[in-house]
Amino acid sequence: MAQTYDTILQGGTLVNQDGIGPCDIGIIGQTIAFIGDLSRASAGRVIDCTGLHVLPGVIDTQVHFREPGATHKEDLESGSRAAVMGGVTAVFEMPNTNPLTTSAETLADKCQRASNRMHCDFAFWVGGTHENVRDIRELERLPGAAGIKVFMGSSTGSLLVADDAGVAAILSQTRRRAAFHSEDEFILRERESFKVAGDASSHPVWRDEAAALSSTRRLVKIARQTGARIHILHISTAAEIDFLKAHKDIASLEVTPHHLTMAADDYARLGTRLQMNPPVREARHRDQLWYGVAQGIADILGSDHAPHTLEEKAKPYPQSPSGMTGVQTLVPIMLDHVYHGRLSLQRFVDMSSAGPARLFGIARKGRVAVGYDADFTIVDLKRRQTITDEWIASRSQWTPYHGRAVMGWPCGTIVRGGQVMWEGQLLAPSTGQPVLFGEALPQR
Repeated sequence: MAQTYDTILQGGTLVNQDGIGPCDIGIIGQTIAFIGDLSRASAGRVIDCTGLHVLPGVIDTQVHFREPGATHKEDLESGSRAAVMGGVTAVFEMPNTNPLTTSAETLADKCQRASNRMHCDFAFWVGGTHENVRDIRELERLPGAAGIKVFMGSSTGSLLVADDAGVAAILSQTRRRAAFHSEDEFILRERESFKVAGDASSHPVWRDEAAALSSTRRLVKIARQTGARIHILHISTAAEIDFLKAHKDIASLEVTPHHLTMAADDYARLGTRLQMNPPVREARHRDQLWYGVAQGIADILGSDHAPHTLEEKAKPYPQSPSGMTGVQTLVPIMLDHVYHGRLSLQRFVDMSSAGPARLFGIARKGRVAVGYDADFTIVDLKRRQTITDEWIASRSQWTPYHGRAVMGWPCGTIVRGGQVMWEGQLLAPSTGQPVLFGEALPQR
């Protein structure tokens, strides 16, 4: 009897942990049911992937979707729509919303807002603060929690934990890998005078390499003292790459497409649209980040999607806010780097799918395997396309890559068996659900 599936991905080239090659994939319900030759099988829906590469669903573990709070520039629906339009199947969203995500109640509120409203699957980082230390063991295991996120710099109110004692108190309670924005707040305050009014290129002068390295050194020392696992977000300096390669037993690190793609020379063209925390720096830092990618020091990619309106970004520096869109452009920008030989396609998959699953203990995602969620990012490596503001689905509707031609394009997004996006069209209603984690599964 011929096999029957709900969906078959037919004729594509599968990129997985065991190599790259032609392969069909059978899906039953939300789950991968078979990998191999399905030329004699039947299905209710057959998706022709001839000439395309089928990747495990891309997971972006650092986005800011601004809800609740600043929904005039993004919300969970619009941010997740941008994600799936760019081939991203799951995201981890950040806690600096209003109210802050620092309690069981605010986490549950976000999960309720997101369920069956976000287009991709989701988890939410819970902010670690001086005030919620006693609750951290419970908070990091709640449904929908990606773990604990701490801002050692570049934040305000209770989310800022700048002191070593505060960081140590939080890490003494964590059991999962905790994520950090690592800039030394004390150095940033001392260097305020280095900001030049009206000149965004002074941003990396103010937030210099020493501020990042000092914070990261302090963080690693505290992690060793407390026996904690840490994840350092958006590494931007050569010195941090050189330092962290000796601490891979406890520290994982993320790099972003904008730090890998742009450099300080681009401030002349983009001005405050390039303004991010930590900053885009001189080209030598970008070159060393690529060394970190090539040598396996850098673990994963994250977009740090942090939208603001163009009106807000047009304010003169330093009144202008830091942040740019990025979740929708992560895949095409990195595929273009693959085309230019800066990383292999399998390394991209490791940094965007398998790596996040490995670091954070994501259940049933991160590779193509029977029994796993049927999440796929389907790409055309031979398609040359130009990124434009008009393509951006974020509510802020702009990208620093406007006008940039790339080779390689996301043409399909499948989330748990549902064909969500195909050839630039949103095809299905929102069905997003919380990501599951092995370290936070319900206790027996």
